[in-house]
Amino acid sequence: MSHDLLNVGIPLAEKVIRTVAVYATIAILLRVAGKRDLAQLNTFDLVVMLLLSNVVQNAIIGNDNSLVGGLLGAAVLVAVNAVVVRLAVTSRYGSRMFEGTDSVLVEDGKYLTGTLHREGLREADLDVALRRQGANDVTEVQKATLAPGGSVIVTLKAEAQPATKADVAAIAAALNRLEQAVAR
Repeated sequence: MSHDLLNVGIPLAEKVIRTVAVYATIAILLRVAGKRDLAQLNTFDLVVMLLLSNVVQNAIIGNDNSLVGGLLGAAVLVAVNAVVVRLAVTSRYGSRMFEGTDSVLVEDGKYLTGTLHREGLREADLDVALRRQGANDVTEVQKATLAPGGSVIVTLKAEAQPATKADVAAIAAALNRLEQAVAR
């Protein structure tokens, strides 16, 4: 029993190389797959994500079922991820390389169909996101972008934006001044 716990089946350096290679490959595949997968997993995307971990498990552990080998693989994954996250946060180049850039989906009330197709989105999917952010339809949107993390960010046209408390207070103050001027 203790033999399986402590005896590493493959060299530790190979374990590190395998783990880093699998991490890099999956990161590249997810980056190429597009931003949509990160925020809007549909049933098929979820199935792929769940199976992905099982598919690459043997690539990471090799012929090693030891506790030490598993813990080393986990430690390497966490360390590599920490480095990548810090690069993405501290470096503009790192952020663009690891996360990507915004993609404009709607401009001046019109879908940019080329970008929608490239990002794997349907107009119906985008319509749901637009409605969640206050637009009744695409014609009310000045600009909608897909952020690297998969969030859709919507800027409504001025005439479609809801009134704020400050807007109502300003109108009330203007009406009050007008009433006072008429009363004189």
